[in-house]
Amino acid sequence: MDGLHILMVGLGGALGAIGRYLTVVAVNNFTSGHFPWGTFVVNIVGSFLLGLAFVFIVERLPAESLFRTLLMVGFLGAFTTFSTFSLEVVTLVEKGNLVDAGAYVLMSVILCVIATSAAVVIGRMLVSS
Repeated sequence: MDGLHILMVGLGGALGAIGRYLTVVAVNNFTSGHFPWGTFVVNIVGSFLLGLAFVFIVERLPAESLFRTLLMVGFLGAFTTFSTFSLEVVTLVEKGNLVDAGAYVLMSVILCVIATSAAVVIGRMLVSS
């Protein structure tokens, strides 16, 4: 790890966060507020882009490619971490680890929803006291 890689993560992350915000706002301007369409679209688009990036960057370029760090870790990492989760599931499936992949999906979704719910409850308790 060196300073240039850290800079690439930071630059990509800043651009990814801005891209996420602009995408969510744009999508939400065209949809109703009853479903989180903006985040839904960002997660699907980010997952698709990470899949493409994996093929075109990881499988075709040297492992230490700064472009990988900028785009995959920085930009897409900030655009959506769901894309990383999706790629990890695909990788587990490709390696034949179907039980691990299924467990990872179920545990991630269920535990993240529980963690978020717990945080909302705790946060509301702290605010109201």
